[in-house]
Amino acid sequence: MPIALLALTLSAFAIGTTEFVIVGLVPTIAGDLGVSLPSAGLLVSLYALGVAIGAPVLTALTGKWNRKHVLLSLMALFVAGNILAWQAPSYESLITARILTGLAHGVFFSIGSTIATGLVSKDKEASAIAIMFTGLTVALVTGVPLGTWIGQNFGWRATFLVVSGLGTLALIGSALLVPNNLKQSKPATLGEQMKVLVQPRLLLVYLMTILGYGGTFTAFTYLAPILQEESGFAPSAISLIMLVYGVSVAVGNIYGGKLADKNGPVRALSFIFTILSAILFALTFTMESKVVAVITVLVWGAFAFGSVPGLQVYVVQLAEKFAPNAVDVASGLNIAAFNIGIALGSIIGGSIVDGMQLSDTAWIGALITLIALVATRYSGHLDKRMLATSDKV
Repeated sequence: MPIALLALTLSAFAIGTTEFVIVGLVPTIAGDLGVSLPSAGLLVSLYALGVAIGAPVLTALTGKWNRKHVLLSLMALFVAGNILAWQAPSYESLITARILTGLAHGVFFSIGSTIATGLVSKDKEASAIAIMFTGLTVALVTGVPLGTWIGQNFGWRATFLVVSGLGTLALIGSALLVPNNLKQSKPATLGEQMKVLVQPRLLLVYLMTILGYGGTFTAFTYLAPILQEESGFAPSAISLIMLVYGVSVAVGNIYGGKLADKNGPVRALSFIFTILSAILFALTFTMESKVVAVITVLVWGAFAFGSVPGLQVYVVQLAEKFAPNAVDVASGLNIAAFNIGIALGSIIGGSIVDGMQLSDTAWIGALITLIALVATRYSGHLDKRMLATSDKV
């Protein structure tokens, strides 16, 4: 594998860290800037909205640009956003920084796979993509808990300074190692992307993605305050629990992919959403005990992101049937759907914290995930009906 892939992997690591590390820092930022927990949680929502907007819109607008130039511009924007977060004098300027960084994130993962495959031969394309996305997984396992620990011990601003340093290393690595003559596919226009959005079957999968992630992030956005205020953990323990959660997520991602390969995406997603709903509902009661809360969080992590492979595979399968000329666009829009789910979940969670109790985020998140399960079962029913109709023909 070419060494240029390391630059992409480091970029993915830095980007993944800056997206999710905010979860462990919500109470710290709220206290330092003098804002409420829901206001601090809004930093998760606005970043995700930046990703959701950036992925389809900016990818289309930069479709004719040289791929390396786009990559370098994105990493420069990412570094600038994190430096602005480090120096943010107010809550409002921190919001601006998060949105800017989210825009860079959205486009990076839209073009990153294309760049990775352009670096290798045809028979190694899947491995190249897997290596790049390893950066995102490693970010959840090590970057987020390490960033949380830095924020707890040196202030939340130090976390963004360290991430901007990682982004700078990735920018330099990309400038030196990524070739200038990468292959470039025909750019997708905004019109082509809009055509995907009128396909009912694809819209149903996007709804499954939004609800599945929305249910998880209704509670996950406020995991740190839940562990501190409901379970009674000291702030210093949060980074260690985030490490346990990250390891569980990594295992769950692999398991979720194998489950989707073996049983098909609908059956795999039905199983994952069923267990996820049960775990979130259980968390409502188990968060009162330190030991049982950690066990619940460990199991939660194993299923929280396990739906990602199944949802992505399902989108590609349906796009090949209903929008064969826009499979990449359909897949990219599902990345946007993930982040819309994150945004909506954290907004709903903030409303719950504002008007109800922290513990209520868990059972309400479970209800949202149950709706994702219903949508999944309905989509599976439509698949069977379509298969039966084609058999008769």
